[in-house]
Amino acid sequence: MSKLNVVFIGAHPDDETVMFGGTLAALSAHGVYTTVVCATDGRGGEHGDVAEAATPEALARVREVELRCAIRALGVRELLLLGYQDPPVGPNNELYAFAEDEDALVAQIVQVLRQTDADVVLTHGSDGEYGHPAHLQAYRAVARAAQRHLPQLLFYTVAAYVPQFPDHLWNAHDLAHLALDITPWFEQKHAAMLCHRTQHQLFRRHRNLENVRQAVRSVESVRRQHPPVPSGETPNDRFAETLLSIGAWRPQPHEEA
Repeated sequence: MSKLNVVFIGAHPDDETVMFGGTLAALSAHGVYTTVVCATDGRGGEHGDVAEAATPEALARVREVELRCAIRALGVRELLLLGYQDPPVGPNNELYAFAEDEDALVAQIVQVLRQTDADVVLTHGSDGEYGHPAHLQAYRAVARAAQRHLPQLLFYTVAAYVPQFPDHLWNAHDLAHLALDITPWFEQKHAAMLCHRTQHQLFRRHRNLENVRQAVRSVESVRRQHPPVPSGETPNDRFAETLLSIGAWRPQPHEEA
């Protein structure tokens, strides 16, 4: 049987690390071919105290360097950039999606998934974690790409709700099918988060933490969205089997949130 080929598609640089970094490191360490696809250049985000990232254009350049650093730390095999500009935060901290033409985004994602010969694609959850429009757009586009154009593909979402581990990042409507304690890969995930220097203040501020290490989430989770899993059951596919083999478990209860 050929090696599993897993692709994560995130809206911004750092999404791959914060939400799925430990699992990416674990999969890579166990011989899975891992690819990260980043939709935007991150220029609309914060630059923290990084002086060389003071303008949007400079921030985009710095965040690409940070992303490549994080990918190396996690052992990810390949990085692809879709090249969308990250919109700046609007009045009253309003956030925005990144693609005006969502049909074109879907077509681009289909092309990438075919190009990478993906077996599994993962992206943001159906709630966009905390409702970020860019995360929601990524979810919609990947869902359309997988369900309408690549039905043979396994489509999972990350940051799925694990009742036993309260976290504001969980997607409340995506009850987790599988969760993984990423403690064995904690140091890799921490190193990847340290790569994202421009976001360190944000990492700490959201949870009132003293340092980046405290911001490293030690439990990561996924839900299979396609093919749909009957209520009360759990997925039984190559990806699920791989995660279970490296220590994942099936959270209870297995019912719709």
